[in-house]
Amino acid sequence: HLCRPTWGGSVAPPGWAPVADPIKEPGPDYSTVQRNLALELVRVTEAAALSAGRWLGKGDKNAADQAAVDMMRKVLNSVPMTGVVVIGEGAKDEAPMLYCGERIGEGTTEMDIAVDPLDGTTLCATGRSGAIAVIAVAKRGSLFDPGPVMYMEKIAVGPNVPAKSISLDFPVEKNLQAVAKALGKPIGDVTVLVLDRPRHAELVKEIREAGSRIRFISDGDVAGAIETAKAGAGVDIMMGIGGTPEGVIAAAALKCMGGTLLGRLYPRNEEERTQALAKGYDLKKVLTIEDLAKGDDIFFAATGISDGDLLRGVRYYSGGASSNSMVMRCQSGTVRFIETFHKWGRPGVTKPNA
Repeated sequence: HLCRPTWGGSVAPPGWAPVADPIKEPGPDYSTVQRNLALELVRVTEAAALSAGRWLGKGDKNAADQAAVDMMRKVLNSVPMTGVVVIGEGAKDEAPMLYCGERIGEGTTEMDIAVDPLDGTTLCATGRSGAIAVIAVAKRGSLFDPGPVMYMEKIAVGPNVPAKSISLDFPVEKNLQAVAKALGKPIGDVTVLVLDRPRHAELVKEIREAGSRIRFISDGDVAGAIETAKAGAGVDIMMGIGGTPEGVIAAAALKCMGGTLLGRLYPRNEEERTQALAKGYDLKKVLTIEDLAKGDDIFFAATGISDGDLLRGVRYYSGGASSNSMVMRCQSGTVRFIETFHKWGRPGVTKPNA
């Protein structure tokens, strides 16, 4: 029985919100229907996921990544837009395609493009959970350029935690107390997502001293950051040092979901520090989500490659495959989860121009 049951009286049973008056309660505003670019971008992440998924568990992360890059670039050509890759596979001399600065498309409105064709290359190669293909697109000049600094300190939380209640300048326990207060639960029930790295030994110690729970992940902090804003994912906050490009992509996603991501550039060595200072980067500044992803003209799409808490992985069957994707548009706040069934040999991701 898929219909929502009704009850007499004004009090709804446990687990249900009171039923609003359908006449007085406003629904979606369709007076102006605009193009949702994210619904076109999802074909790009689907293609990358279907291609990389062939390499799941085969032990070759470079082959998996290249397969994702090749197919993502191919299908990206079919999206009617003009864009510049601001976050991609590296510098022009390091990557044959999807390199930083590459121009894509022939449309009139210029966009920033941030891609991670395979977030979690090691996860995919070793057959572990959480590998995804992601893309974020925003109005030109909206996405933060990480420059030479490839790592940053990060804190990510969902929409129920006030942005001003957390800071990278606060002690760990103060941030955890703020999350606990906002979510209405004891600090001991707060779950912190942390990348399992030696550099986080002190962070882990402070989290445990505060009494909070930790969920470690080996890779894939884009999906991890998004999980803080997904109801039922079981993650309340993400903390630690991770990739700057991944941080910008995650910020674009969280902006669509009403969450918060704070970052601060973290040079790995003196060479990176010197280069960053020479280019005018403020290494002490706490970057807000608005610094990382400006405005609301932002679109995001992700498709699961291996099974994870955020998205289910690709399934292959005779004559085709299925994929599970997440599609978001910041301006409307719409979040969609899409289940797609692909048939080989027909027009679609295997024949993007058909």
